[in-house]
This record gives sequence, structure tokens and C-alpha cells, in this order.
Amino acid sequence: MLKQKASPESVLLQEKEQESIAQLAQILSRESAQSKLVTSNGEEILIPESVCNILRQAVQAMASDRAVSIVLHNRELTTQQAADILNVSRPFLVKLLDEGAIPYIKVGSHRRIRFKDLIIYKEHRDSKRRKLLDQLIEMTEEAGLYEE
Repeated sequence: MLKQKASPESVLLQEKEQESIAQLAQILSRESAQSKLVTSNGEEILIPESVCNILRQAVQAMASDRAVSIVLHNRELTTQQAADILNVSRPFLVKLLDEGAIPYIKVGSHRRIRFKDLIIYKEHRDSKRRKLLDQLIEMTEEAGLYEE
């Protein structure tokens, strides 16, 4: 696989791999039992479901001719790192922390946000936004302002 210089974790699909990636994407999309890795010497290792999910997403993206990057995060994030993930300003994130919208811990005088708590907040926020957008679309359709 071709590694990109801009980001050491970015990977693009090479042309000679397209057929194999497409076949792998089909297998992973229909596989219901736990997958396993078989090494060249015949050793079998069960692949944990969390790893399988990442592999499935990466392979599907590559099969769709998209670049794939894996972003590594610490279990605990600084306020700036958390703000960057949410795509908000650091002061806005601090306001969310002070309001209790996202749990945090103090390390000395610094706030730290658990990655898991941040993702829970982000998923809840995104779900709420989708519901509100669906309601807005429904209202504009009822008013005859939305073209299909």
C-alpha cells in the first residue's frame, strides 16, 4: 500500500490491489461470525470485534477509492484536543465543561476529558442535530418551500 508523505497514517489503494480490496470488502460486509487471521505458518488468531469494525470501515472506504487515515488519540485529552475533535473553540468547550455537558477530571490545574466521554457527547449532539434538521425539512415540505 502507498503511504502518503503528508500524514504517515494515510493510505491510498494501489491499482494492482483494487480487485483484492473489492473482494475483501464483500467478504467483510457479509461476514457474521467472528473473523480470524491465519498466518503463513497456519497459526489462527481470532480478530476482536473492535478491530474487525475498524478493518471493515477501512476496507469499504478503500474499495470506494477513498484515502484512509487512522488518527490515534490518548484516553484523556486536553481541552484544545477535545475542542479540535468537536470543531469548536477552546473557550466554547470550556463553557460546556463548566455547564456539566461533558464530564472531565482535573490534573493539577488542567482539565482533561476522557475520549470516551467526548465521543458520547459528540454522538448525542450529532443525533440531536439530525433530528432537528429532519424536523426542519418536514416543516418546509409541509409549507411547500422545499423542492424534492
